[in-house]
Amino acid sequence: MKIPSKKPTLSHLILKNKLKVAVLGGGSWGTALIKILTENKRKVGWFVRNPLHVEFINKHHHNPNYLRSTHLNVKRLRISSDINEIVSTAELLIIAIPSAFLHQEFEKLNQPIDNKLIFSAVKGVVPESMMIVGEYFNHQFKVPLERIGVISGPSHAEEVAMERLSYLTIACMESKWAKATAAMLKTEYIRIKTSNDIIGTEYASMLKNIYAVAAGIAHGLGYGDNFQSVLMSNAIREMKRFIKDVYKMKRNINNSAYLGDLLVTGYSVFSRNRTFGNMIGKGYTVRAAQMEMSMVAEGFYATKSAKMINLKYKTRVPILDAVHQILYQNKNPERVFKKLTKQLD
Repeated sequence: MKIPSKKPTLSHLILKNKLKVAVLGGGSWGTALIKILTENKRKVGWFVRNPLHVEFINKHHHNPNYLRSTHLNVKRLRISSDINEIVSTAELLIIAIPSAFLHQEFEKLNQPIDNKLIFSAVKGVVPESMMIVGEYFNHQFKVPLERIGVISGPSHAEEVAMERLSYLTIACMESKWAKATAAMLKTEYIRIKTSNDIIGTEYASMLKNIYAVAAGIAHGLGYGDNFQSVLMSNAIREMKRFIKDVYKMKRNINNSAYLGDLLVTGYSVFSRNRTFGNMIGKGYTVRAAQMEMSMVAEGFYATKSAKMINLKYKTRVPILDAVHQILYQNKNPERVFKKLTKQLD
């Protein structure tokens, strides 16, 4: 009697380097990750929401809206606007859908994902649940926590696309999954370290966008480098307090996944959150600034989510409070920041 063959386990697939991967999200980060994976000779599934964009990429070999100058090897890509088609082909899902739209896209899912590896490259909280992405997949789709990971910076998709030296942190409770994902993403211009702090790195990724908005507002109001340095110094301490209250464990907040990611997002010309804040500081309304930008500023949504989360923990967060007053309470930025300057040290 023929004994039916067993389905290979995730561990076996990793050992044989046969883990099938898919990227969900057609924005700048999703595009950058696709570039890395295909250049590393991986065949990749790619969920791009707009079918017209799928057709364009297949025909012209680049994304029409993000990282337009980046050539994509479509021979190694299976692109579809059907999330179920792409999810069904992979054991490892890398999520790069903005947090504000994550829930509505995954509502279309009609198959289980609790047997897959889920790595989030998302920088925010799912607003419908007020959960970071890892918690969302654990609660909503019953994905075990040890199968959930985080891909964090400090890095900008634009510099990855230009192959400038960049650094990533891959966080997962199960080190073998972190190492396997790191191996897929490592290149001559991408250096990677692994971590087991999935909660801390996710919250840091959310909070740094808020502080980048604050840095942009300060710049738009005319504050100089001296104040910016004080603002960022206070921001990392505020981040440390917030994350410690939410999930206490041993971590060095000065590591690149926390402080490094904060600095690059707060200072870089590529930072959409800083750009958004700069427009607010210069007098744009929130709506006008959003309409002017072609990309999502995650810090806008993160501000409301973090404020709601902090109702439970009551951490002292004067920078977060100031940004929330400006973005959601229509307070005057100049007056709010004048008050904030007296709360910083």
